[in-house]
Amino acid sequence: MNGVIIYHNPNCGTSRNTLEMIRNSGVEPEIIHYLEMPPSKPVLEKLIADMGISVRALLRKNVEPYDKLDLDHINATDEQLIAYMLQYPILINRPIVMTPLGTRLCRPSEVVLDILPKAQKGAFSKEDGQNVVDEKGNRLI
Repeated sequence: MNGVIIYHNPNCGTSRNTLEMIRNSGVEPEIIHYLEMPPSKPVLEKLIADMGISVRALLRKNVEPYDKLDLDHINATDEQLIAYMLQYPILINRPIVMTPLGTRLCRPSEVVLDILPKAQKGAFSKEDGQNVVDEKGNRLI
């Protein structure tokens, strides 16, 4: 085990870009398709704590359950918000990456470069063509 885990959604461009930057460092991470296998409550709470963000900061706002549950307007507790994320995993923002150097919500995807234990092996451009890493493995953004 290389110690890199990504909570991944293959339908998300940011998540795909993040995964490819991990691979560009020469590491094949453990991939958790969190929509199919959501984290348990203790794991989700630990991820939030390790990222040092609020529970609300992990919520995805542009998905249907968010509006249906009126999460923009209700005064929900952290416990309630976590319960909603466990019931509707699509509410969990992604990708979340864990490495020996830290845990981060990788939005934008290049945030992953801050916590990868190995340097980039070569050039990397996002799916939209934005150059992130040059041919020598140096970060551009």
